[in-house]
Amino acid sequence: MATVADHVVATLHRSGVQRIFGIPGDSLNGLTDAIRRAGDVAWEQVRHEESAAFAAAAEAALRGRLSVCAGSCGPGNLHLINGLFDAHRSRVPVLAIAAHIPLAEIGSDYFQETHPQDLFRECSVYCELIGGPQQAPRILDLAMRAAVEENDVAVVVVPGEILGHRLDQTAWGVRPVLPTASVCHPDAHALRAAAAMLNAAGNVTILAGAGVAGAHDQVIELARTLQAPIVHALRGKEYIEYDNPYDVGMTGLLGFASGYKAIREADVLLMLGTDFPYQQFYPDRAQIIQVDIRGRNLGRRTPIDLGLRGRVADTVGALRPLLVDKTDSAHLEKSLKHYRKTRRGLDALASNDRDRTPIRPEYVAAVADRLAADDAVFTVDVGSPVVWAARYLTMNGPRRLIGSFNHGTMACALPHAIGAQSVDKQRQVVALAGDGGLAMGFGELLTLMQNRLPVKVIVFNNSSLNFVELEMKAAGIVTFGTELTNPDFSAVAAALGMFGRRVEQPGHLEAALTEAFAYDGPAVVDVVTARQELTIPPAITAEQAKGFSLYAIRTVLAGRGDELLDLVSTNVARRILS
Repeated sequence: MATVADHVVATLHRSGVQRIFGIPGDSLNGLTDAIRRAGDVAWEQVRHEESAAFAAAAEAALRGRLSVCAGSCGPGNLHLINGLFDAHRSRVPVLAIAAHIPLAEIGSDYFQETHPQDLFRECSVYCELIGGPQQAPRILDLAMRAAVEENDVAVVVVPGEILGHRLDQTAWGVRPVLPTASVCHPDAHALRAAAAMLNAAGNVTILAGAGVAGAHDQVIELARTLQAPIVHALRGKEYIEYDNPYDVGMTGLLGFASGYKAIREADVLLMLGTDFPYQQFYPDRAQIIQVDIRGRNLGRRTPIDLGLRGRVADTVGALRPLLVDKTDSAHLEKSLKHYRKTRRGLDALASNDRDRTPIRPEYVAAVADRLAADDAVFTVDVGSPVVWAARYLTMNGPRRLIGSFNHGTMACALPHAIGAQSVDKQRQVVALAGDGGLAMGFGELLTLMQNRLPVKVIVFNNSSLNFVELEMKAAGIVTFGTELTNPDFSAVAAALGMFGRRVEQPGHLEAALTEAFAYDGPAVVDVVTARQELTIPPAITAEQAKGFSLYAIRTVLAGRGDELLDLVSTNVARRILS
């Protein structure tokens, strides 16, 4: 008879799982030994369990299939939680196997005892304890089904000794758990109501989020029918920005003035598959129609006039026959003209800047974009790297963009890259890492070497927690506690046996990235970038303007006028070009 762990591995394999990310531990020994003996599911070891969960999230995002991570009892599975929150908020199917202390010791304050069912409940749609071998088949099946059907995290808590118990085949009954396919759109009454609003509207603007995945062509045709500019939220960028003659850029804190303006001037805003959270960027007077597969999302960010529950592709397909082609394109043309102006200004900033140092971070992102493969996977750290990725990476359909866009955690670029590269070692994976984020997860550079993952890491090294500094400046606070004393990251990479280059001159950047991208193995390019670059949002509030003024006054009074001078010098080109 096979062990419970043997059955678990067999079930995962038949359900399309190719690997499990984690770190071994005594309570996981039954599982890792079953993986070793089976030989058809890989064990992908990382240096921190948090990275295992991030890696699983990235794999799930790329494959669209269930991914798995595992942690041993107590501290081991607790380390998973930040990565699982990221997967949960990114809505990707991840199963976490959380090994537990011996069943008989639960409740006795045993060594390493925690309460995983309570701890993981907030970041999962299913979290249950296997209380005995006979429960294992059903709990695992329910967890996997919840993860794949709801595109979310499921957690199975299993005491270590249960993994070693034996069950015969009839007691388990191994069957694969695969996602279902279905059509989902609103009923005829709701569709007619939406069509009436859209047909009667003058200016229509579309706001597209991650829910437009797989609906690119339908949304483009819808924009043509409505003569509507398409604004995207950050998570919608990779799915709708490319091959899009109606694109007017992004909105939000990292977005473009053109996207903000197209929404503010709409009579009807049509939200497609987006849970965009920032209320200040929604229009004040427009009617709003929201389409989302999750009914609970409807109207939770801003009041809406009509909510439509359904998949974007299905809903748009059912709605279009009810729409009348609009002939007035004034709103669209005005929005496109503004976008072209905004885009020119942004592109002008992504320059060598006359060989001045430190290097402009916009230039780093633009050169990486130009040199990267047509099907590259980009992973990005939270903070300023997200801004440059949002503004300068070109999506084309095959390219992917993965980050902690909803959870917003530091140190995600490298572990996400580990998961992405594990899927396909021949596909180029580029991690745009902040210096703070990379340092926080430094150990995973060892994972790149050990697992032979040819990830290319580009470090935006500005010796600071740069985005935090911007937030302080906007609030009128003198920057404090954000200074980072960094090593030469390229030298660290070289010491680990990988490719390493440090770039301090703009003229050396392209050659360094070209060499790194061509290198057959992991590579780190440490780029010294401008610390005082301002990532101005498209709409500046009076409070933020006041905050910057207070910051300037307080900085001078604190005897740090040189910092203020550097800020002005770095951003003078932005003022001239705006």
